[in-house]
Amino acid sequence: MPASVAQLHRHPVKSMLGERLPAADLTDRGLTGDRRYALLDTESGKVASAKSPRLWRELLRCTALTGDSGVSIGTPDGRSWAVDDPGVHDALSAHLGREVTLVDTPPPAASLDRDRPEEVLEHGVTAQVAHDLVEFGSAAPPGTFFDFAPVHLVTTSTLRALAALSPRGTVEAERYRANLVIGTEGEGFPEHAWVGRELAIGDDVVLHIVASTPRCAVPTLAHGRLPRDPDALRVPARHNRVPALPGRAAEPCVGVYAKVVRGGRVREGDAVRL
Repeated sequence: MPASVAQLHRHPVKSMLGERLPAADLTDRGLTGDRRYALLDTESGKVASAKSPRLWRELLRCTALTGDSGVSIGTPDGRSWAVDDPGVHDALSAHLGREVTLVDTPPPAASLDRDRPEEVLEHGVTAQVAHDLVEFGSAAPPGTFFDFAPVHLVTTSTLRALAALSPRGTVEAERYRANLVIGTEGEGFPEHAWVGRELAIGDDVVLHIVASTPRCAVPTLAHGRLPRDPDALRVPARHNRVPALPGRAAEPCVGVYAKVVRGGRVREGDAVRL
């Protein structure tokens, strides 16, 4: 299995646009600084997530970037705030149209709403549709903002397969918000066969692949400069349904989740092997 790390991505604030990195440290809490912050909705007490597009799709037009002085958050109109700026909460509330607070620790029994993706496709991103309650971190350390596991990866084979099946003839890796894009040969969806196995990266890192990644409506949404693309979900819904998690029917999946067995430094170009 000739493979290597093609891209690394970190998202410092949950559901905001992130940053591509040449290298990063990986621990049991994922890439250092990934999903370090999130917004809490004052009205519901839930974590704000673009998995509920009607309320939070605008988050995917905001940026969260790490600099020498820490993480800064930017909005599409060009304004930005440091995460420790006392005005960041009011500024983001005004931009999003709902009162929110930026936090670095999940509240007890933290949860978010995940709109049912098929209903979002049918009724549109502004419709109020049925949703499921997602509790944080079934396979992640406590006190983190990961929906399920601390590492998410996808192969370039999968991305090429999706692009070949898409009416647009292309697909952007950013839509699937993986931490690691693994360069692989050919087309298809090879990472599903990795579930239950260990993946070594470079000289130090070992991951345990725990499950395929069910997709929500997020890949279909506008991501910064990228326009909305419903086919980013329709294509895997038609061509790559996988029984990802116990007790659930087959779902459209792209990529896999992983836990960290042994941490270390990860770099673009590192060899990857089963």
